[in-house]
Amino acid sequence: RPSVIIGDLDSATFDLEGLARAGTRIIRHPKDKNQTDLELALEHAVELGHREILILGALGGRLDQTLGNLSLLTGAQYASLDIRLDDGQEEVFFLRNQAVIPGEPGDLVSLIPWGEAAGGVQTEGLRWQLKGETLHPDRTRGISKEMTGSTAGVKVESGLLLVIHRRPLKPAV
Repeated sequence: RPSVIIGDLDSATFDLEGLARAGTRIIRHPKDKNQTDLELALEHAVELGHREILILGALGGRLDQTLGNLSLLTGAQYASLDIRLDDGQEEVFFLRNQAVIPGEPGDLVSLIPWGEAAGGVQTEGLRWQLKGETLHPDRTRGISKEMTGSTAGVKVESGLLLVIHRRPLKPAV
């Protein structure tokens, strides 16, 4: 059960009244607003002091919403936070310094410079390692690096990297 639901709730298909009776706080915003529901939710999480935020359900269905969600995470107010989008198969986040990515051999990790070149990119635990290279947004050098073990490490000295960690689909049980 969620502790808080935030947004205009125009597409809610679940029992809001039942959740409210069970203790979920509902923060409803008007449909005519200048922010997406995700932006409102992120602002709320930051106000509460959260430093690690996992966002589910923000990577599919509409390309405009997905790109907007990604762009939102580049804001300076989020630079010191660990915010990740995850749909169960892909985990996506922005890297400004370094990260360790847990996974399995064969998982794919793509490193995409966002906005401008990313310099001094180094990787460990990935096939086709990068050793202090510059990645450019109009090149695909950082796409589809295979994990060789249970973790991979990525460092960037300058710029911003969009990291996409793709896990294989697991069969339904």
